[in-house]
Amino acid sequence: MKELMLKKIKSRDFKIAVIGLGYVGLPLAVEKAKAGFRTIGFDILQDRVDMVNQGVNYIGDVVDEDLKQLVENKMLTATNDFTCIKDVDFIAICVPTPLNSHQEPDISYVVNSAKSIAKHLKPETIVVLESTTYPGTTEEVLKPILEEGSDLICGKDFYLGFSPERVDPGNLIYKTKNTPKVVGAVGEEAAEVIATVYKTVLESDVHIVSSPAVGEMEKVLENIYRNVNIAVVNELAMLCEKMNIDIWEVIDAAKTKPYGFQAFYPGPGVGGHCIPLDPYYLSWKAKEYNFHTTLIEASMTINHKMPEYCVERMSKILNKFKKPLADSKILLLGVAYKGDISDYRESPALKVVEELEKHGSIVNYFDPYVESFNLNSVEHKSVQELSIELLQCQDLVIITTAHSNIDYNFVQENSKFIFDTKNAMKHVLNRKNIELM
Repeated sequence: MKELMLKKIKSRDFKIAVIGLGYVGLPLAVEKAKAGFRTIGFDILQDRVDMVNQGVNYIGDVVDEDLKQLVENKMLTATNDFTCIKDVDFIAICVPTPLNSHQEPDISYVVNSAKSIAKHLKPETIVVLESTTYPGTTEEVLKPILEEGSDLICGKDFYLGFSPERVDPGNLIYKTKNTPKVVGAVGEEAAEVIATVYKTVLESDVHIVSSPAVGEMEKVLENIYRNVNIAVVNELAMLCEKMNIDIWEVIDAAKTKPYGFQAFYPGPGVGGHCIPLDPYYLSWKAKEYNFHTTLIEASMTINHKMPEYCVERMSKILNKFKKPLADSKILLLGVAYKGDISDYRESPALKVVEELEKHGSIVNYFDPYVESFNLNSVEHKSVQELSIELLQCQDLVIITTAHSNIDYNFVQENSKFIFDTKNAMKHVLNRKNIELM
């Protein structure tokens, strides 16, 4: 099976499926199609399927012309018909892995995808999970579903592996194509073949690990590392505020050290599809071994309370003007979870909005990338522009996302007061009405 697959990969007589056409799946599908592999994208959302088939891009990290040309050349198509799985040689699962209402892993999208794949899985096919999840998912959950649903044997009839996505929306340097890949598989032959696929598609190194579980743990480590370090600076920011020390100046000084220090920055919390979620995945799995991830759980607690802390700081600022939070007009600048992107999944800005509304504040927001969002079944829409009139009538402006296309000098000149949680106004010279996190 190995030699046959390697031959098909080399000749490009090798059809690829990508399950899930979101921030991870669509860029991956595009790169695989650009490498000369006919690619089918699967998604349960009909809107996404239709947009792909029309060559209409909806993901920032995909080049519009690339998608349009691939669709026109019939190298990339989309569908929600899983019977097409029988026609492919390689399946990448790129579906969401959120948390449920109890802050526990929800791998239902992975499970449902596996069940749909198993019904149509043919011999000599490769299945790779790319969705971030807890260690053990590939072999303990995915493998039994695929084997039982297809009557095929993993390692003998099909190959199975895990290769974690490493998508960083808005990153101007590292995209899907040039970010190194990690591959862990069930068996050495599977690892070799899967690594060959990625090496053929991407312009990056491929690092093979000994098992899917190592790859799953590696991905969780990447994001827990960031979560813990962000928690450290968030806690220091709260202490520095009490000590009247500028945490941003402290970090700038510390990062002059050429070794042993990497700069992380405080903010209103952590957001995105991985960092706020991955610690919960590992903490949940660790309990199966009667192990408590004390440091990791502490970092989760610190970062989780940052939106509430921001609202407390805002209350103190408003008190200086003899105003309560209730009925105060507050404008948020940015609701995306990071600057210069439209992704607001798990954004701490939404939690700030929620906290402010609990206190009776009149909340508006401006985000040039996020036209609207739903919070507790209520739609919030961005104001159309930052006008002098809009800024002047606000009791307080809070910067929750550091978008680079906002004129912060204009904001400073026309606002009563600004609470800057991201140090976005660091180049503004007149700081009389600015308070930093």
